[in-house]
Amino acid sequence: MGVSYHHCLQATYVSPHMALPYQRLYVNIDHVATLRQARRGSTPDPVAAATVCERAGADGITAHLREDRRHIQDDDITRLAATVTTLLNLECAITDDMLRLAETLRPAQVTLVPERREEITTEGGLDVVRHETAVRAAVTRLKQVGIRTSLFIDPDEAAVRLSQAVGADAIELHTGTYAHHPGSAAPLQALRSAAALGAALGLAVHAGHGLSVDNVGPVAAIPEIEELNIGHAIVGRAIFIGLDAAVREVREAMDEAREADRF
Repeated sequence: MGVSYHHCLQATYVSPHMALPYQRLYVNIDHVATLRQARRGSTPDPVAAATVCERAGADGITAHLREDRRHIQDDDITRLAATVTTLLNLECAITDDMLRLAETLRPAQVTLVPERREEITTEGGLDVVRHETAVRAAVTRLKQVGIRTSLFIDPDEAAVRLSQAVGADAIELHTGTYAHHPGSAAPLQALRSAAALGAALGLAVHAGHGLSVDNVGPVAAIPEIEELNIGHAIVGRAIFIGLDAAVREVREAMDEAREADRF
């Protein structure tokens, strides 16, 4: 399964006069499957798309197996687990069926997410405070079989602190509010504060949702964020310029933001 996640587990101090550490790009290939499922056919194949993304520079592949199987299917996850050469991040709800699948396939990482069948896409972070017992049990269960755990949460202090308390290795900060309110300072500041707190607590900090080549820069420039998950915008852009180019332009935008933040 590609490289080790060991280096992700330590928070790193970054001098404002030094280049920021390399930031990983995980490409979510869900919406390749969305297009396939529109006709219930076999193409386009999200597993083939994952290979293209890896060759274009993706550091990992993310796939969300939803309970209603609206896009990614069980067979997709099985094939991804066997063919991804970087790292596979499985997003799933906290259900026994999903946890059993993860235990069987052993992806490098599982990101636990909230899920409501009526939503079009994930609308917010996991309510760790309300569901602390279930989250703690799921994290423990996954870690017992060697799976790294991440929690998809809103950039909220209580959620960050409790994520660390339940034993998660990482948090993924929900960037939807930032993405949907361009020009507003508050959502970006919330991400900065949550990222700094998470790193200070020893959590690896990731971020994602609604990010694109147009808005990724300010989030990519947050020093403590080590990994971004981007999918819908890349797949949409691929219609016009191809998947390889769509991955590469996001990678370039991230790198430019990390470099610019030195000065």
